[in-house]
Parts: sequence; structure tokens; C-alpha cells
Amino acid sequence: MTQTIAPRLRTLVLLLLAAACALLAGAGPASAHAALTGSDPREGAVVDKAPAQVSLTFSESVSMDDDSLRVLDPRGKRVDDGKPSGTGGATYSVKLHAGLPDGTYTVTYQVVSADSHPVAGAYTFSVGAPSETSVAVSGQSAGGGFVGGLYGVGRYVSYTGFAVLVGGAAFVLACWPRGSGVRVLQRVVVSGWLALTAATLLLLLLRGSYTGSGKFADVFDLNLLGEVLQTKPGAALVSRLLLLAAAALFIAVLFGAYDKREDEEKRDLTFGLAVGGSVVAAGLAATWAMSEHASVGLQAGLAMPVDVVHLIAVATWLGGLTALLVALYRGPADTPVPALAVRRFSRVAFGSVIALVVTGTYQSWRQLGSWTAFTDTRYGQLLLVKIGLVAVLVGVAHFSRRWTAQLAEAAPAVAGAAAARRAEKRAGKASTKAGTKASGTASAKAGTKASGNAKVAQKASGTTKGSGTAKGTGTAKGSGGSPRAAQLARQRAAVDAARQKRQRDADPNRFGLRRSVLAEAGIAVVLLVVTTVLTQTEPGRTEEEAKAAGGSSAAASAPSTGAVTLDMPFDTGAQNGKGVVRVELDPARVGANDMHLYVERPDGTAFDLPEVKVALTQKAKSIGPLPVAPDHITTGHWSASGVQIPMAGDWEVAVTVRTSDIDQVTISKNTQIG
Repeated sequence: MTQTIAPRLRTLVLLLLAAACALLAGAGPASAHAALTGSDPREGAVVDKAPAQVSLTFSESVSMDDDSLRVLDPRGKRVDDGKPSGTGGATYSVKLHAGLPDGTYTVTYQVVSADSHPVAGAYTFSVGAPSETSVAVSGQSAGGGFVGGLYGVGRYVSYTGFAVLVGGAAFVLACWPRGSGVRVLQRVVVSGWLALTAATLLLLLLRGSYTGSGKFADVFDLNLLGEVLQTKPGAALVSRLLLLAAAALFIAVLFGAYDKREDEEKRDLTFGLAVGGSVVAAGLAATWAMSEHASVGLQAGLAMPVDVVHLIAVATWLGGLTALLVALYRGPADTPVPALAVRRFSRVAFGSVIALVVTGTYQSWRQLGSWTAFTDTRYGQLLLVKIGLVAVLVGVAHFSRRWTAQLAEAAPAVAGAAAARRAEKRAGKASTKAGTKASGTASAKAGTKASGNAKVAQKASGTTKGSGTAKGTGTAKGSGGSPRAAQLARQRAAVDAARQKRQRDADPNRFGLRRSVLAEAGIAVVLLVVTTVLTQTEPGRTEEEAKAAGGSSAAASAPSTGAVTLDMPFDTGAQNGKGVVRVELDPARVGANDMHLYVERPDGTAFDLPEVKVALTQKAKSIGPLPVAPDHITTGHWSASGVQIPMAGDWEVAVTVRTSDIDQVTISKNTQIG
């Protein structure tokens, strides 16, 4: 049975690893987490005269240097002063040279978003009329190339190392204290520490090139490294290294002084290690929370501690699962994982799942913002995959719990059999020892008697040859007996260990538990990869904001061919105070427009009013009210030319009409402009 199922399990794990590799291959460079939501001039705009500056607005705060924002003329020559100005928030601007000629200009930008990811892009606008340009705006990307690939690998390794380090140590401390003396578990936890430390050093060295030029040679630029240390991500990586030094001390105590103490003495040290380890684990998780998604956007003060809890729950579950799997498959035969330890881990894993569901629900709401983002954005689609994997993992864990219960029920019988075998072994050793002693005594007596006879014979013959021969024989036996006994002892120990391993692996309950835990570990590998890809993917809320901004920009740049007509009835409450105001706006697009107002009585005849005023407001962007004072043209007709509409969108047109010195009313209606 074991030989039949084991290949299937290996095939399952290989398939899951292949799926993980496919996700890694499809992840690509980190997506932009700060989206360009506005610009002045806007993308594709044609302005009458050259602007004094170019301004960009992002969905979250970004950081810039002198080369982050550039404006190029049609020949590719810079026409900006190279010093972007801003308040350190989401809007930056750069001044342009005076007297720029007509033509198409290219705006390029490469910034670092507040959640540590590089953002790059480009667009064009024209002065006077569009023209040919030698500047290519396609292929603008950041965080790609060889350096970007290395940085991505470093991120995957760092998350994996954190999970193995925290989860493995938690498994030993909370579930199986005697496991601190098991060599394979020590290797698992130390490997997690080494992986996280190496990945953190790699990320620190690559950071400057990753967010800048992307050249591998810049990895060794000490000046660039100094600039990285002054940024929030750089400070987080340095803090992580300092916390890893504390983690090394924790590991030394866990597998040193803690392992050497007796069970009763371990209780006092367990509390101290639990508190210290929790503080170090929370600090390590905070280095991600304080520099990535959780540190920006909505409710950052709440999102960061929630993210810390989420990361620790993931590490405790998946890292502990890794430690359990290694102990089940690679642990020594004379120290099998007890059912009590598996049952304890089952409870710890269940608590971790509850924490994941609660914190994950909050994070999903915060990063998506709408139900449609689940299916319309890449972040939402990956999140659905993660939710599905968690559900499958919980289902497989249910079978592990069943095997654990059966293993616990069989544990007393197994323990009794093991005790009987140990008693039988001790009895056999005692019997052998007694037999050896008796045999030795008899041999000694026989030897003494023979020696006496030999001496008598020697005296009779007057020679000592027999004595010399006896001594030589005794020396030969004594010198050859000790190595042979040691070799036999080693062979017996190897045979006993092999027999114990066969007996352990033949236990159907333990075999079933190993199968289910192996399946859990395979799914956990894919889950960890998806989680890491999520941290590099643009949140759904930001992606939808960028799409909306792009749609508004496209609508604004497309000229409208028809006028907007609004009929608004009014009643001032006075005699002859009723009528209808018709407002016509032509061409109803961003820029200059002509406005005409016609006032009619209910019977359709035109009549004059003492005063007519108009105001335009876009409440969504807090623009306005923008007053318009039309000129009286003829009876019932007012007009205004050059009415400027600064932005496309839903505008409120409010008209105030006065029919007497004291009777007036304001009426309004919304319309889409642009």
C-alpha cells in the first residue's frame, strides 16, 4: 500500500510545485501601486499656448528626484528645469522653459510609490497642433529586467524564510518541546533564519537599482546605497536585519539551554521564550506592514497592525506545517512525533485560520472597495485564487485532524507494546550479562586448573614452553575480542533502528497522517506564492481609480459634436413669476464654450427678466461654483461666449432668475460635459 500511494503523492506535490512555478513566471515585475489619476495638461490635450509647468497627480503619495519627471520636445530634448516641486504628497509639478514652439511634447515619469514599488509611464500633449515626435512613449516600465527579477526572487525567499522561521519555532515551543533536540527540526528553523537574512541583504543591495536605472552595476554603488538607507523601505530592511540578530539569540537559547533542561525546568523558560519570540516575530512582520500596502491608503493606522497579525498567522500555520511534515518524514525512528504534538498543532492551525479569515476580510475590503473588483482586476482575481486555496487547505486539514484522533486512540496500545519491548530488551540484556558472567567464571576456574597442571608439568620437564604458549594464546584472544564486539553492537543498533522505522511507517494511522500533511504542504507552497504575488500586484481599488481617470481623460480629449440643452421650469411665487429657462451649451466639452439662455412664459412667449445669473459646479472634484454673467441680446435671450469648462464630468448648471426687486429663485440641473 505504501509503495502504491507514495508515487501518487510525489506526483501531486510535483504538480503543485509546477503550478507555483507558473505563478512565479507569470508574476513579472512588480505592478505600479500608485496610479496616475490626473495631469495638467492632460493626456492628448491640444493647448493654444505653451503652459508654464506640467503637473501630475497620483492616487497615493510618491517620492521623486531631479530626474523623476521630464518633459521632452519633439526632438527628444529636455525642456523642463529638472526640479520637480511638491509637498511630498500625491501632486508634483515641474516648470517648463519659456517660449516653447508648437508641436507634440512627451512627459515621462519614474517615481516610487509610498508602498515601496516603482512606478513609470509617459504620455503626450501638444501646443498649437500635434506634430511628429522622435520620442517613443511605449515600453515605459519600472522594476523589470534582470535586477527586477532578482528583486522578485528575494521577496519570495524572504516571505518563505519568515514563514519557516516563525512557524518552525512556534511548532517546537508550543506543540512539541522535546522536538528542540531533534536535529531535523533544528535545521528547518535555522534554514528559515538563513534564508530570510540572505534575502534581506540581497533586497537592500538591489533596492537602489530596482527603483532607479535597473542596471546591475549600480548594485555596488555605495552612494546609491546611502540614499536607500534614508528611505522608508531601506529603513525597514535595516530594521529587519537588526531583528534577525535578536532572532539568532532566540534560536541559540531554544536549541541550546532550553533543550538541555528537564521537562519541569522547561516550563519557566517556555514563558520567557514565548514572549520574546512573539515580540521578535511581530517586529519582523511590522517591517513589511510599515513599508508596503498596509502603510498607505485607507485607515493605515488600523491596517498595519491587522497586517502584522495576518502575516504571523500565515507563518504560524504554513511554517508549522512544514516543521510537522519534516518531523514526520525525516525525524529519528526512536523519537516519533507524538499524537499530542499533532493535536496541539491542529488547535494552533485552527486559530491561525480564524485570524486569517478575519484579517483577510478586512484587507479585501480595504484593497478592493467594490464587489466588481473581484473579477475586473488582477488583484481581485488573485485574491479569489487565494481564498479557494485556503478553503482546499482547510478541507485537507480536516482529514489530518481525523488521522490525528485515530493516532491518539492507538497511542496507549502502541506505548504499551513499546514498553513491553523495552522490558523484554532489558531482560535479554540482563540474561546475557548473567550468562556472560557465569561463562567467564567457569572459564576462569578451568583456566586456573589448567595453569596449575601446566606448572606441574613444567617442573617435571624443566621447561617453560607451555607457559609461553599459553600467554601468547591469551594475548591473541584479548586483542581480537573488543573491536569485534563494537562492530556487532553497531550492527545490532542499525538493525533495531531499521526495525523501529518499519514499525513506525507501517502504522496505518501515522501513514495516513503523513499523506494528508504532505498534501497540505504542497497546497501551502502554491498559497505562499499567490500571497507573495498579491503583495506585488496593484490593489483593485487603485486599479479602478486609474481606469476611471483614464476614461475621464479620454472622454475629455475627444471633442463633442453636439450642444447640451437643458429646460428648467421656475416659479418665484410672484404674479407672472412662472416660466421656463432653456440653457444651451455648445459644444459642451472641456475648454471654451458658447452659452445661450432663453426665457419663456408657460404659453411659450418670450419675456425679459430683471436679472439672470448662471453658476457651474462639479461637486465630485470640489470645483466651483464658477460664475457666468451672460449679456442680454434681445427679448428673452441672453448669451455668453468663452465659458471655460476646466474638466470633463458631471456638472451642475444652476440658474438664478429674478422677476422683481424681491422675488427670485435658483433652479439647477446636472449634465455630462466632455
